[in-house]
Amino acid sequence: MKARQKRRSARQSSVDIDPITLEVFNHRLSAIAEEMGVALCRSAFSPNIKERRDFSCALFDAYGGLVAQAAHIPVHLGSTQLSVEAAIAERPMAPGDVVMLNDPYAGGTHLPDVTLVAPVYLSRERRPFGYVANRAHHADIGGGTPGSMPLATEILQEGLRIPPVRLVAAGRMNEDVLDLFLANTRVTDERRGDLLAQLAALRLGARRLVELSGLAGRRRVAAAMLALPAYTARLMTAALRRIRPGLYQAQDWMDDDGAGALSVPIRVAVRLANGRAVVDFHGTAPQVAGGINANFAVTTAAVLYVFQCLAGQSIPANAGLMKPIRILAPEGSLVNACFPSAVAGGNVETSQRIVDVLFKALARAAPEMVPAASCGSMNNFSIGGRDINRHRDFAYYETIAGGAGAGPTRAALSAVHTHMTNTLNTPIEALEASYPMRIVSYSIRRGSGGSGQHRGGDGVRREIELLAPAQATVLTERRRLAPFGVNGGQPGKRGLNQFFSGGKWRRVAGKVTLRVQIGDRIAVETPGGGGWGRRATPRRWDAET
Repeated sequence: MKARQKRRSARQSSVDIDPITLEVFNHRLSAIAEEMGVALCRSAFSPNIKERRDFSCALFDAYGGLVAQAAHIPVHLGSTQLSVEAAIAERPMAPGDVVMLNDPYAGGTHLPDVTLVAPVYLSRERRPFGYVANRAHHADIGGGTPGSMPLATEILQEGLRIPPVRLVAAGRMNEDVLDLFLANTRVTDERRGDLLAQLAALRLGARRLVELSGLAGRRRVAAAMLALPAYTARLMTAALRRIRPGLYQAQDWMDDDGAGALSVPIRVAVRLANGRAVVDFHGTAPQVAGGINANFAVTTAAVLYVFQCLAGQSIPANAGLMKPIRILAPEGSLVNACFPSAVAGGNVETSQRIVDVLFKALARAAPEMVPAASCGSMNNFSIGGRDINRHRDFAYYETIAGGAGAGPTRAALSAVHTHMTNTLNTPIEALEASYPMRIVSYSIRRGSGGSGQHRGGDGVRREIELLAPAQATVLTERRRLAPFGVNGGQPGKRGLNQFFSGGKWRRVAGKVTLRVQIGDRIAVETPGGGGWGRRATPRRWDAET
């Protein structure tokens, strides 16, 4: 590692980059990542990628360090770099190669998130100039239930686990690998289309980086790619110095693990001093039987997200974010799970709780910036079966919006995706056109936000009727423990899941798999955000005054 850092420093020192030029390069490199995202979104097959935009695109330097990441999915921030490093270490890449992986124990997040990595070579060079990568959530990658978000007790039940393998070698598709991938999904055409869209985005990103190097000069671009993380590290260090130094501790709980464990604790102690932060998760529960375990990549992404929010300014998203921050997560714990723990819910639910507990701890350090808890769940809904009208199998996955937590200066937004998810709403028209479902109602859940000086945002109610027999999995949180308020604000209302079958409604658990028949309905009511501050008491009218 020290030798690698020395090589980076030597290369960077060969060309001086002034602040204005560095800012220009920051935007130009970020624009490449954004354009990759546009290409992926427009060419993808599944509504999950095309409509919800559940993907991220990024550029990396010659050593696998993150240089620029488009503002797509926060849970991919920092975690994608670990996948790129694993790909480089396991599969050195020649021109025209593309490596595919999704292994949560090799920098991945959970199995549906498939990462593709490709090197970028300049003409007549024998080593990669950089790398391009993207990560997209595939709506089904096998496993025990359609949508690949089962209530599993080990990762082997969650779907196809892919170590770093060459999907493309010297520009030619490895058909054996592709066939193996497609044989382990319920919807092969959709998976093929999404995977090809990821490849197209990589080709575009590589071409744009080569073009930029030709236009601005290879040495200047390389120097900028190495200087940007150093610049980000300085910005993050300065931001940490503005937060009150000290030791700040907090605890919060997961509702349950879906396999019998209740109120699973996450504890954190954050020490701030001299522009550095140590985030210590000792005291957090050991990894559990159910699928809410988070690997270290997910925990890293959540920590980086929180401190990027607290920076109070626009900081480039790259490897420099991590330089002044140290994370201590006990191996084998809920926030640093080991094989063969199930992790599908760790990426989508535990990541949200890590954010909650960090904000809770830092509310005393930066009360003028920290909001109340948001809905605290991605409210995952996955479903699949046989479309009897189209005569084909289907699998669908979505996250459902909730209420944001109120802040020190204003009330919060309602019906939004918060924190570790930055996806969009799936339009009713797109959903009904693609799958045998009917959206019976979709509305804001009025009054679900916590009251206070500033009110928390309201969640939503989404009711879906099935037009074909199917199997559905609901993976949600904040059904037992409400999102907390801050500084005297009231908690948001807890979420509620309901199932209509046999002519009557019944309440179901926060994590449940259901056999659904034609005409059955599933209603997901998402939590509201917590309120901020005590609501002022109205003055009584005095008749004598």
